[in-house]
Amino acid sequence: MLETSARLLRLLALLQSRRDWQGSELADELQISPRTVRRDVDRLRELGYPVNATTGSFGGYRLGAGAELPPLLLDDNEAVAVVVALRTTPITGLEDVSLRALLKLEQVLPSRLRHRVSAFDHVEQVPREHVAESLDPDLLTTLAAVCRDSETIRFDYRSHDGAPSRRRVEPHRLVNWGRRWYLVAWDRDRTDWRSFRVDRISSPTPPFGPRFTPRDFDATSFVASRVSSAAWRFQARVLVRAPADAVAARINAVIGTVEAVDADTCVLVTGSDSVESLAVWIGLLGFDFEVTSPPELVAHVRSLAGRYARAVQD
Repeated sequence: MLETSARLLRLLALLQSRRDWQGSELADELQISPRTVRRDVDRLRELGYPVNATTGSFGGYRLGAGAELPPLLLDDNEAVAVVVALRTTPITGLEDVSLRALLKLEQVLPSRLRHRVSAFDHVEQVPREHVAESLDPDLLTTLAAVCRDSETIRFDYRSHDGAPSRRRVEPHRLVNWGRRWYLVAWDRDRTDWRSFRVDRISSPTPPFGPRFTPRDFDATSFVASRVSSAAWRFQARVLVRAPADAVAARINAVIGTVEAVDADTCVLVTGSDSVESLAVWIGLLGFDFEVTSPPELVAHVRSLAGRYARAVQD
């Protein structure tokens, strides 16, 4: 009986770890026969877990969402809070563990909660000062779902100059950069990677598909390399008294770029919507620096210098 119970827990963990499982895959993972898998699935159903049978090329088993949240004793708000916390505040060194926990929790969420958190399932977070611009939550939910399920999607898109187009893409990731959301996808008609501002996407056409094999790709760096720093209210070039490699190791690529001057000096090109944030980022580098622009940042750093000097006066 103990062996059976342990196997049921392992089966439940597998069903929660991804959306679909074929019976043969579960049998291989658990080192049991397909017949035993079917028997164990029936036992989980008897315990109240909604394990659904699926058909087609991806046929097998899928853990569905029940009317409640078995076996976690969380109310609706607590469940949403846990999901959002896992996505937006991962513990350093435990990012993969946090993501696995997030995916398991989302798998058993009741349908009334799914729309509140599904947009966070395939979102890459980067440092930012303000929350993202308000967007249609249904659109975010749709894009997050097709990223998760690796389903081809078609939608209307409006470029920066207002030109309309119809796109057919393999969605990869949603990336939140600065105050905007971007969909990073493989454009099937242009056979290349593209980033799409979500606020310019409209009319995603269901049903979605066919499914595709996900590609390895750094979505965050791709967006960072294409989003213009002109979106920042304040832009700065800061002379830093440290090697370029040392400075680059302490900043995120989406915050700024580092240009070497010589072996011991470099220029940090960065920006922000507030001089207060700029001063904090630069100060946290831990190196001596010189600020010459913008004038608002020079004035703010001068004010901070005086304030700190007064704070340590005898």
